[in-house]
Amino acid sequence: MSIDENFPLSGIRVLDLSAYIAGPYGCNLLADMGAEIIKIEPPGGDNLRKYPSSMPGESRAFLGVNRGKRGVCLDLKSAFGYEAFIRLVKQADVIVHNFRPSVPVRLRIDYETLRTHNPKLVYCSLTGYGQTGPLANRAGYDQVLQARTGICSSQGTVDDPKIVYGSVVDYYGAAMLANGVTAALLQRERTGAGQHVGVSLLGSALAMQAARLVVADSEPRNINRDMRSGGITGIHPARSGHLYISANTPHFWRSLCTLIGLPDLADDERYDTVKKRAANVEKLVPVLREALLNKTAEEWEALFGDQVPCSVVRTVEDVFDDAQVQAQSFVDEHEHPTVGRYRTIANPVSFSMPSQKRRLCCSPGLGEHTEDVLRELGYSDSEIEHALEMAQAKA
Repeated sequence: MSIDENFPLSGIRVLDLSAYIAGPYGCNLLADMGAEIIKIEPPGGDNLRKYPSSMPGESRAFLGVNRGKRGVCLDLKSAFGYEAFIRLVKQADVIVHNFRPSVPVRLRIDYETLRTHNPKLVYCSLTGYGQTGPLANRAGYDQVLQARTGICSSQGTVDDPKIVYGSVVDYYGAAMLANGVTAALLQRERTGAGQHVGVSLLGSALAMQAARLVVADSEPRNINRDMRSGGITGIHPARSGHLYISANTPHFWRSLCTLIGLPDLADDERYDTVKKRAANVEKLVPVLREALLNKTAEEWEALFGDQVPCSVVRTVEDVFDDAQVQAQSFVDEHEHPTVGRYRTIANPVSFSMPSQKRRLCCSPGLGEHTEDVLRELGYSDSEIEHALEMAQAKA
């Protein structure tokens, strides 16, 4: 494997056995930092490939979280598939999976087994609820964990809970996965030993609420734990479109009042703190919204500039042509054999060392690189042909 010193994880090989979003995107983040990712799928493929999509022949979600990987199809339940996998393990630095804790032992891919083949292996298991406890072997999904950890009741109310769409727990878990694996690789550099890294959606859902999950013994059970500033900070209708405004600091509050033509509000002692404005939300919000109806959301955004943090409420489609997104090179183009040309998110983290932007390949087709990888592992053409026939029969 060639090493490009411009990228922090160049030379690191990761075996990605995970499916859906959190595990695959966590490996995607490692790929962005230069790691070689080999995505290993069963003959039927990652279930995310089968999710509804308007794209021809491929799942939009799969393309979004699996770019920059080589695709290999292996049946770990077969003798050949398992033996090929062990060969890969011996050459790998990291393995990532999202099986429930009881599954790896049954497949003989648990940490204790694989470390005998590669003591330096960083083994990362992503689970719904963690490795131990009464729910450890229960299937866990993003919105299930949202409901369990208070996110839904906080997004709405106890009587009218709301889901936060966009797989936020999955993506936060992906970031924790990439962080945990990178830290374990750093420790391996110091000690020479690998280790088992555990990440869970439960832990991710709790961690992303750190500002809310603080409970004092002196408090009653049911209190408002949120930091919302009473409706001033939020989404408001304009003459055309909607505008999100954040005006919590004294400076931004004064700028907002001045620019909407109500400077006296900034000097009114009844509204001179966030808490006071929150207490008077029923008086303030109608006044604010009446003023905002004088201009369109885009006109207000231009007028507020850097004096009031704000944004027009835009669609996902608008993001691709956003000037700031383009300036940061956050969108990249790919060619896919079925979908054709498409654009998607690029590396969200920048480093000062790379001399040029790294071009990652698009997400792999099911088993797209199986032959190449098996050949690299030393299998003959006849062995590869037989393995592919067996895998196709089980697909």
